[in-house]
Amino acid sequence: MRYIGAHVSAAGGPQHAPQNAQAIGATGFAMFTKSQRQWAAPPLKEADVIAFKQACATIGYPPAAILPHASYLINMGNAEPAKWQQSVNALTDELQRAAMLGLSMVNFHPGAHLNLVSEKECLSLIAKGINQVLAHTEGVIAVVENTAGQGSNLGYRFEQIAEILEQVEDKGRVGVCVDTCHAFAGGYDLSTPKGYEAMWQEFDSTVGLPYLRGLHLNDAMKPLGSRVDRHSPLGEGCIGLGAFELLAKDLRFEGLPLILETPEPERWPMEIARLREWAGE
Repeated sequence: MRYIGAHVSAAGGPQHAPQNAQAIGATGFAMFTKSQRQWAAPPLKEADVIAFKQACATIGYPPAAILPHASYLINMGNAEPAKWQQSVNALTDELQRAAMLGLSMVNFHPGAHLNLVSEKECLSLIAKGINQVLAHTEGVIAVVENTAGQGSNLGYRFEQIAEILEQVEDKGRVGVCVDTCHAFAGGYDLSTPKGYEAMWQEFDSTVGLPYLRGLHLNDAMKPLGSRVDRHSPLGEGCIGLGAFELLAKDLRFEGLPLILETPEPERWPMEIARLREWAGE
């Protein structure tokens, strides 16, 4: 099955996320394990960790169905040593928190060069950061998300992601999450069946489908190749519903979380129900 859901709130503690996912009919979900807008966060409470694990077991969310998202502050492409280390430390903490919760992966945005270094140097800094994070954590997979390429953000082309992965030492603990809006903004036209298949063929030949660990399902408010990160509800943007029906039915994504990050959360139950129907669940 495909684990279909949305990025739900964990306000008040991670134990609330599984219930919030269940309430919208989700079979998978994403969440933040701490505030996404702050560097520091209090450690997870043991009681909250136990409650989270119990809720997941009771409702039926295995680790493969859950793709937690790291803080947006993290930028391991920053060439300033202190700020680079701050980002590495923050991602290390994210993976450690995921491990405490019994989760198997953490999704993060790779980083931006901020016009301080070349793209190639920035990609190497990101890979160096991942290597340090993996060296100080155990088990949890670091999942690199493709970006829209807004500003100086890298990771909007599959070649850039491949270059990062090539420099990661522990290939078994790194993966990729493809965001459909970001892919479209980055120039991949998945709005037609032909373009959809071409994108995945290019991903497989450049990165490798075995690295794929999850998908973010978002329509795109801006046109193809805009390099602007603006999500739309499914079917109301420039990608259109057809691509999401193809994604839901695509057996290549069996066992992966397919996560909505669309605006207007009140639509999520309807969007999830439609995706699950397309997936035959």
